[in-house]
Amino acid sequence: MLVLAAHLLPLGPKAWQFNYGAGILGMSLFFILSGFLITTILLKEASILNFLIRRFCRVIPLAWLYFAVALTISGASVYAWVAHYLFYANFPPKELVPLTVHLWSLCAEMQFYVGVALVVAALRVRGLLLLPILCLLFTSLRAWNGIYASSITYYRIDEILAGCTLALVYHGQMGAWLRLRMKSVPQWPVLFLLILSCLPQGQWFNYFRPYLAAILIGATILNPGTALVARLNNRFFIYLAGISYSLYVIHPLLAESWLGSGDLFEKYTKRPLLFVILFVLAYISTHYYEHRFIAYGRTLALKFSANRRKPSVLNDPNDTFTHPS
Repeated sequence: MLVLAAHLLPLGPKAWQFNYGAGILGMSLFFILSGFLITTILLKEASILNFLIRRFCRVIPLAWLYFAVALTISGASVYAWVAHYLFYANFPPKELVPLTVHLWSLCAEMQFYVGVALVVAALRVRGLLLLPILCLLFTSLRAWNGIYASSITYYRIDEILAGCTLALVYHGQMGAWLRLRMKSVPQWPVLFLLILSCLPQGQWFNYFRPYLAAILIGATILNPGTALVARLNNRFFIYLAGISYSLYVIHPLLAESWLGSGDLFEKYTKRPLLFVILFVLAYISTHYYEHRFIAYGRTLALKFSANRRKPSVLNDPNDTFTHPS
């Protein structure tokens, strides 16, 4: 919702750059949740191949379909097609076109999936303990180069890695003390600081954004009875979560169509219709297109598991770093 608002609605006086801040906040929360989810899966997943199959079947079908439409309309070069379909279009020199510029985040996600899979494949599940160190190193790289926010993976991946660190804390892999401390964190002050870290006016405070977002999400997960969680825990948000990937991927295409054309008054008069069509298309994509590939990925992963029949790395007697029951 924050990202859609940032891209499709006027948020306050332009000079305050609230549209910019809303987009940064939305992506920061998304990246933390993504890192948390992926690390949680890898703490339990016995097969890296199964993990990659499921992730690829979740992300690639809609992304490749959208790329085909957007790059055709844009008249993109062959190199741009290759860069998009292999998910490195956000690396310099950037090959993203106006209709795909928002999918820099998808490139970063896919690069992270492959990278973290290689870490676990090489070092087993204990390799996940390297992720908090890498998170600090990438934040240091941002600070060294004075980068508050970027679409280039090595200037933004600390947000995903902060989510990975949160998962390690939540699942007790970094000691019980950190988990207890996070549970006692006051949520509203952290939310205020997080918002400040997403605005250009926050300046150097932007470097703390990954950690504030991780602390806020961790505090809400560990304290499900608080007022902030109660405001988020409703049917609309649950429904929104189910179609959020489609909403994110396809919304710029509608914004560049007739639905987003005209002068300022005409454009915003059409916005309610744009949102209705966007939600309908996202529902159709999720339930009648993406669902088929997600189900296929699960079936394929089960087939590989049945064929391999190898013990989980988490139960390997030679691996001392095990997931708690």
